[in-house]
Amino acid sequence: MTLFPLALMLPVLGFAAYTDLTRMKIPNKLSLIGIAIFVVCIPFIPLEETGMRFLSAAILFAVMFILFALGLFGGGDVKLMSVLMLFIPSNSLFAFAYIFSASMFVGILIVLILQSFPTLVPSHWLSAQRKGHFPMGISIALAGIVSFGWNAQLL
Repeated sequence: MTLFPLALMLPVLGFAAYTDLTRMKIPNKLSLIGIAIFVVCIPFIPLEETGMRFLSAAILFAVMFILFALGLFGGGDVKLMSVLMLFIPSNSLFAFAYIFSASMFVGILIVLILQSFPTLVPSHWLSAQRKGHFPMGISIALAGIVSFGWNAQLL
């Protein structure tokens, strides 16, 4: 039952990836929707696990906020990644770190391909036009999707 909230979050992650690819922006409402989904699902998660998820989200938010202040991350990336941590089971945080690292690599490859071959995507997609910028929403979404599959396999 601890993966039920993450399953509900997957469409939100997919939409975040799409908006980041097309507009280079992750709307705040997606993070708010994620928080609402988590709050509704709290009764399905053991209390200790809920606390661990809040702790990991808070720590990640603090670290990413510093990186945001240094100009290394966008605000939407910080918010969405912090919200995603609410959905990651605490016993798989180390696996998630590896999954996210691999997702960053895959996301960078996808963006480089899109930027190298702009005819592959509609001309209005900002991610294909802005060289040197990376829409991290694609990697965040991919990490959430793969994490769901990884944790479901362990059940």
